[in-house]
Parts: sequence; structure tokens; C-alpha cells
Amino acid sequence: MIISKPIKDFLEEAGALSIFTGRFFRELFRPRFEFNEMLRQCYFIGVKSLPLVLATAFIMGMVLTIQSRPTLVSFGAESRLPQMVAVSLVREIAPVITALICAGKIGSGIGAELGSMKVTEQIDAMEVSGTNPYKYLVVTRVLATTLMLPLLALVGDAIGIWASFLGANIKGDVSWDLYLLKSFDYLFFIDIFPAVLKTFLFGFAIGIVGCYKGMTSQKGTEGVGRSANSAVVLASLMVFVIDLLVVQMSDLYGIIK
Repeated sequence: MIISKPIKDFLEEAGALSIFTGRFFRELFRPRFEFNEMLRQCYFIGVKSLPLVLATAFIMGMVLTIQSRPTLVSFGAESRLPQMVAVSLVREIAPVITALICAGKIGSGIGAELGSMKVTEQIDAMEVSGTNPYKYLVVTRVLATTLMLPLLALVGDAIGIWASFLGANIKGDVSWDLYLLKSFDYLFFIDIFPAVLKTFLFGFAIGIVGCYKGMTSQKGTEGVGRSANSAVVLASLMVFVIDLLVVQMSDLYGIIK
């Protein structure tokens, strides 16, 4: 059976990424643990990405409220606006938008950083000096993205709901306490748990893809650019795939319950 080149390339890439991921789990529990480097990466990945996430969440909450309100008014369901916005943000919009922002900013940054280190032979120098480059460079970054992205998504939820409150008061008058109370009327554990779970998976996918593309970068500046670009594309695609799988699993759980 003859396999076409695109399919062969895809299977080879999937296999190499799987091996790379397996090595991450092997190295994760082996000493020595690079806590200082992981904390440094948490700062750069979490704190440095916070302004962009806040701005995006604020705009999304405001736009969602302004565009949804006329439709709800026409059906006489304006009082449902806080619940609709809160459920939409927590379930889907905030986690996915935050993940896509991080895939573009963090994924490309990791891919370019490790790719340039690969090209300039800094990774080879680390191996010669006795430092495990995979543990120092890959494990710390993947853990940082896995831990920071859920926190960024939760902050995005809060800012989005606050922006929705401001949007609702453009043509109305509702207190913050009442708006917040109504926002959480239809939020249950089955809404929050899958949303938090998939942000951990999003962060892991973004980190592992960015590190994989950087560590396998080809020689030259062109290879570094290609690694950064492909890291963004693949990480964004994996975000959508993971989101689809988690949504299907949560719906199945809801049916069973």
C-alpha cells in the first residue's frame, strides 16, 4: 500500500511529537528539579501575558453583552442577559480565546527561543557542561504553561463578567450585586469543571508543541521562523481538537447523570 507524502509526513510528525511527550513524563519525576527556572517561566508566561488577556476578555465581555441584548429584548428575556453571558464566558469563550492568545504569544515565543538556542548550539553546550537541556528547557516551560493558563482563563472570566456589567449599564441600570448574583444562577459544577480541565490541557498542548518545534528546529534563521510559525498553527489546532473532545465528554457525563 502506497502512502501519499502528506499522510506520511503527518504520521511521522505525530509519532515524533508522541515520543517527545513521552520523554517529558519520564523526565518530569527525575531529579534534579528546576524550581527556580520554572518560577521564572511562570512569571514570563503568566504575568507578561496578563495585560493582553485582560484587554481581550474585557472587549469580549462588552461586545457579547452589547450584541446579545437587542435579541434578548425582542424575546422579552432581557433579565437572562447576565446568565447567558456568564455561561458563555465560563464554558467556552474565555478558555478558548485565552488559549488562542497564548498559542500565538507563548507558543511562538517558546518555539523561537528554543529554535534560536538550537541553531546557535547553546543546547549542545548545555549537554557538554553536564546540564540536562530537556529538563531545564522543556519540562519547566511545559509545567509553566500548564499551570498559568488556567489562572489566566479564570482572570479572563472575572474581567469578562465585569465588562458585561458595564455593557449592561450602557442602556440600563442594574447594581453590581444583583448582576453578579444573576450571573451565577445557572453556573454549576458541570459548567466550571470541564472549563478548568480543558485549560490545563490547553496549556500543556501549547507548551509541549512550542518546545517540540523549537527543539527540532532546522539550521538557520529561516528554520527558526518556520518553527515559531508552525508552533502557533499546530498549537491552535490542538486547542480546537481538545476543546471538541472535552465538550463531548462533558455532554456524555451530563447525559449519564
